[in-house]
Amino acid sequence: MACRGFIIKWGKTEFYRSPNTFSRCSRLNPYQQQRSGFRREAKRTDPKKGNVNQQQTKTSPPEAGTPGPPPPPKVRRPRLFRPLMFTVGFAGCSFGGAAILQYETLKARVQTAKDGEELEKLVMGSQDMAYWHNWWNQLSSFQRQLLLLVSMVDDFWRSLTEGQRTATGIIAVNAAVLCCWRIPAMQRTMIKYFTSNPASKTQCLPMILSSFSHYSIIHMVANMYVLWTFSSGIVSLLGKEQFLAVYLSAGVISTMVSYLCKTASGRFYPSLGASGAVMAVLAAVCTKVPEAKLGIIFLPMVTFTAGNALKALVAIDTAGLILGWRLFDHAAHLGGALFGVWYVAYGHKLIWRRREPLVKLWHELRSKGGKGSRPGGGPEVRGGGGGQQ
Repeated sequence: MACRGFIIKWGKTEFYRSPNTFSRCSRLNPYQQQRSGFRREAKRTDPKKGNVNQQQTKTSPPEAGTPGPPPPPKVRRPRLFRPLMFTVGFAGCSFGGAAILQYETLKARVQTAKDGEELEKLVMGSQDMAYWHNWWNQLSSFQRQLLLLVSMVDDFWRSLTEGQRTATGIIAVNAAVLCCWRIPAMQRTMIKYFTSNPASKTQCLPMILSSFSHYSIIHMVANMYVLWTFSSGIVSLLGKEQFLAVYLSAGVISTMVSYLCKTASGRFYPSLGASGAVMAVLAAVCTKVPEAKLGIIFLPMVTFTAGNALKALVAIDTAGLILGWRLFDHAAHLGGALFGVWYVAYGHKLIWRRREPLVKLWHELRSKGGKGSRPGGGPEVRGGGGGQQ
């Protein structure tokens, strides 16, 4: 739930109400701050002169033809061409990088399997178990406890699904950013780069960084719980690499939709949170498996299908966007949900299944960079008497 900015007072940093906002809520503006703690003492006015001036202002009627107060300055609508190009480029790089990462992962698994077979043959050929028994006895009590702890952590990590392992890394990044919000010296940096606002000077980089940013602990726990719940399903459907590409692209695309709605409505306020990306994951799973049964953690007796849950969430966010509810960034929610539905229905065929030319190009570059050796281990044959590059 990508929530909007609240008035925050943290340490010595203060945020003031911006005069360019049209809504009742203030926006975070790190540029309007006190330069020092000292202010000039206001001049005391003579009470007699003040009374005379007040009486003159009250009694004197306005003269004809006198101009009234100047109109409020018009807010210049931000240009969204650069954020749009950043969205397209970042999404393309995400899927391209995911295709290359999948290639490297498969190659590493093949090599690991070969090394594992050789190691197994080596261990089976060695019958000297007394050596390992003596090695264990030579360890101190602390070293034994440390090895047992590492073994328990390794067993727990292996018991997780691949989706849960991937979600664990995302949760760790969000937790680190949450801790950075608690450091007073980093407040200006966090507001500049980890909150997205179309009226800000920095528009592009916060589109992805704000997807890992939460100021409230409850906000982060809610988003990460939903991500953890649906991580196994989405990774089993798409794979780890494709899931990461969808998650990162959804974060940027949902922010772009939020930019468009804020610019169209004239309400410029900062947003942060992983809700857009999480909504894309939820919508993708619910679209692919609409008959799956879901429930509420505090109401286990209430169950509903995944398709009905997605319809209800989209209806709530649509109503919030139309009625102008300002608690959450409903435009980002809708952008993430629509992207998740579109990708499962059409995007997988249009994008992921056409990655073969890029993978072949990367394979050729790797083969040339391997000093004439092929991935299978055989020497590369070159024609024309050319030397190695």
